[in-house]
Amino acid sequence: MADTVQACKPIALGRPRGAHRFEGFSPKLARRVMFYRRALLELWLLLEANPKVITFCERPGYVLINEDRHLADFWVRYIDCEEFVVLSELLRVSNVDPSQARPDTGIADVRFVTSAELAAARAWTDNWQRILPYLVANRGFVPATLPPAIMQFVEAPRRLLDIEREFLTSDPVIVRAALFSLLHSGRVSASALQTQPLSLLTSFEALEAIS
Repeated sequence: MADTVQACKPIALGRPRGAHRFEGFSPKLARRVMFYRRALLELWLLLEANPKVITFCERPGYVLINEDRHLADFWVRYIDCEEFVVLSELLRVSNVDPSQARPDTGIADVRFVTSAELAAARAWTDNWQRILPYLVANRGFVPATLPPAIMQFVEAPRRLLDIEREFLTSDPVIVRAALFSLLHSGRVSASALQTQPLSLLTSFEALEAIS
């Protein structure tokens, strides 16, 4: 599997005529990412926000579906496995059977993601669109002592409002960056973000480990 990581880099893709271009910066990859479909942006946000995802790559290579080669949207490595991910829009376009999907290399499984799955996670991905700029813009500015202090404070659920008041001597933007970095790494949870917009009333709670 190590060879897959070393060989995995985005395949260059020309911009389809009339397509929008979506760009972002991935803290997990420490580089920019670019997509030509909104659905791919949302799928990236799901991967970026999942602490069980160690690394990933957009447009990593091809999968075989009904013996035809199709460009996979992502390769993803988790703690204990890896997979290729393809948006199910491909099925409607090509009329293919997902049970017949397999990668060219035979190393990883292939998983299809439906538009319904993305729609169900819309609140979560919208929130992460607001969260990621804090992580990106404040890299290197969060004091090493701040995240452990926040972890201790949120041993019981605490609202964002309370967290910012507790660390009033720090810049609120840096406090949020530290808190969101803990959320990004899976050390803190905020289940309300799955269904509700981020606000000062959003509660955060420390986790002992990623379940």
